[in-house]
Amino acid sequence: MTSGFMTYWVPFDLLDHLWQSTLFTAVVWLIARAMRTNGARVRYWLWFAASMKFLIPLSLLVSAGEWFAWRTEPAAAPPVLSFVIDRVIDPVLTPAAATLATAAAAPIASPVTVMPWLLLAAWAAGVTFVLISWWRQWLPFRHALDDAHAIDVGAGYNADGLTIMASPSMIEPGVCGIFRPVLLVPEWIGDRLTHGQLRALFAHEHCHVRHRDNLTAALHMAVEALFWFYPVVWWLERRLIEERERACDEYVLHSGCAPHDYAEGILEVCRSATERPPAFVAGVTGADLRQRIEGILRGGMSRPMSAGRRCALLLTAVASFGLPIVVGAANAVPRIAVGQESSTRVAFEVASVKVNRSGERAARMDDDAPGAFTGTNVWLNLLITYAYRIQNNQIESAPDWTRTLSPERFDVAARLEQVRPGVTDSEAKRLAMRTLLAERFNLVVTRVTREVPMYALVMARADGRPGPMLRPSSTDCSATGMKARAAAEQAGKPLSGFCGLQVNTGRIRFGGRPMSEFARVFNPDGRNVIDRTGLTGNWDFELTFMPDQPASLPPGQNAPPIDPDAPSLPAALQEQLGLKLEPTRGLVEKLVVERVERPTEN
Repeated sequence: MTSGFMTYWVPFDLLDHLWQSTLFTAVVWLIARAMRTNGARVRYWLWFAASMKFLIPLSLLVSAGEWFAWRTEPAAAPPVLSFVIDRVIDPVLTPAAATLATAAAAPIASPVTVMPWLLLAAWAAGVTFVLISWWRQWLPFRHALDDAHAIDVGAGYNADGLTIMASPSMIEPGVCGIFRPVLLVPEWIGDRLTHGQLRALFAHEHCHVRHRDNLTAALHMAVEALFWFYPVVWWLERRLIEERERACDEYVLHSGCAPHDYAEGILEVCRSATERPPAFVAGVTGADLRQRIEGILRGGMSRPMSAGRRCALLLTAVASFGLPIVVGAANAVPRIAVGQESSTRVAFEVASVKVNRSGERAARMDDDAPGAFTGTNVWLNLLITYAYRIQNNQIESAPDWTRTLSPERFDVAARLEQVRPGVTDSEAKRLAMRTLLAERFNLVVTRVTREVPMYALVMARADGRPGPMLRPSSTDCSATGMKARAAAEQAGKPLSGFCGLQVNTGRIRFGGRPMSEFARVFNPDGRNVIDRTGLTGNWDFELTFMPDQPASLPPGQNAPPIDPDAPSLPAALQEQLGLKLEPTRGLVEKLVVERVERPTEN
C-alpha cells in the first residue's frame, strides 16, 4: 500500500504538469526537425514556446476558458461523482469525521507528512543556488557597465538604433539589459577588427536587440530557476542558444556582410574569450562554434517556408493553446443564483430555518417522506451537497462558518405541497432546496468542471476476493424496506441489519448499499474516489482503523475509545475489506461559492 501513496511526497499536479510539458517539448522537437532547412528564428520561437509551456499548465488554460459561459442553462443531469441520498440513507455524521475529513488524513503517516516539507526546502535551496550563481555571473558585467563610456561608430556599421559602450574589462561584445539593452564592447575592438568584421558583428548584435533575445532568455531563466531539478529545461537552454545564434548569423548574411569577414571576426573575438557568456548576455560566441563557422562559410541561407508549412504551424499553435481554452469554455456554466437555474422555479410552500444551539454531535438529514425534508443539527455545506448532489470536497471558496465541524448548525423543516409533472419527488425537493438556499442564505454559486487528482478504489487481492469484513448485504434497504424499518422502530421492534453510512472516529459502518455509493462519499486527502472494484449488488462492512489526527469535538464532549493497535486507514482497507486506493485523474464538477450570508431565523 505504501507505493500507492508515494504521490503524497510530490504533488500529483506537478508530476502531471511535467509530463504534459515534456510531451509538448517532444512534439516541438519533431516539428523543429521537420523545419531544419527553414529559418532558425522559426525554430527558436518553437523552442521558446516549449519553454513557456512549463509556466502555463493546461489546467490554467482550461480555467481561462471557463470564464466563457456558452450554455444559458446548466445541464440537468447530476455530476458524475455525487452522493445520492434519494430517500433512505440517513447517515449519522459526527464532528470527528462527518465527511471523512479526519479519517481521510490517515493515509499520511507521520514520516510522510515531513517529506513534503523536506522536498520543499530542497527545492527552495536549489532555486536560491541557481539565482546566486546567476548573480555572480552578472557582477562582472555590472562592473563593466560602471566603467564603460559611450562611443559613436559612425555610419556604415549596421549599428543604427544601438547604444554602444566600450569598457576596458569586457572581453567580447555582448548585449546587456532587457528593456533598455546596451551593446557592451571591449575597448580594443576597433584596433583588432577590420571595418567589414565590425560591420558583421554589429549586425549580429543588432539582431539580438531587435528580437528582444535578452527578454526571452530571462523568461527561460525563470523556468530554469523554478524547475532546476528537471533536466529538460536545461536541454532547452542549449536549443534556444543554438537557434538564437544561427538566426542572427542568417540575419548578418542577409544584410549583405561578407561571410569571410563575419567568420574571421567571430574567430578573432573567440581568441580573447576564455569562457562562454551566460544566457542573459547575447553575444557572438554562443552555440557550437564549428558548426556555425561552417554554416556561415557555406552561405548560411535557409529556405523560405512554404504556404503549407506556415498553415500547419499556425494550426498547431492554435490547437496547442486554444484547444484547452475551448474545452474550458465548453464546460463552463454561467454564474447563477441557487434556485434560479431552472426555467420553472421550484420552492417549498412551507419552510423553517433555525439555528441549532443544542451542542449535539449528530447531524441528520431525512427526505424519505413524500414532499418533506428535515435537517437536524446540520451544517450549511450538508444542505448544499444535498441540493446539488455533490460531495463536500466539491464546494470551493465557502467561508469557514458553513463547513463541516463548524459550530454553526441549523434545523431545517420544509414541505412541498405539489410537484410539477415530469419531476420526481426527490429531485423536486433538491430544486426547492436550491431556492431555499438562495432566499434564506443569499447563496450565489458558479459551477465549473475541472480535471483533478483522485483515487480509484480497486480490489487489492490478486484473486479479486473481498476481505473478511466486506460481505454481501441481505438487508432490504429499498424504499419499501426502509418504510418497514421505520415502522418497526416506532413500534419498538427494530429490525436487524443496517442501511446507510455511519462515520465515527476510527470507525466506518456501511450497509445495504453498492460500493459505488461508498466511493462517492469516501474522500481520502479530500480527493474524490471512483469505484473500480467491479463488485455488484449491495454490501455491508464495518471498518476500524487508527486515525492520524485527533478528533475535533465540541467543548465538554469526549472522543469515543479507539483501539491503539488498530491499523492505519490504508492498511485497514486492504486487510479488512480487501481494497486499496490507486492514484488517478478525472473530471469533477466544482461548486464555487460567490456569495453566502447567515440566515435570519423564522
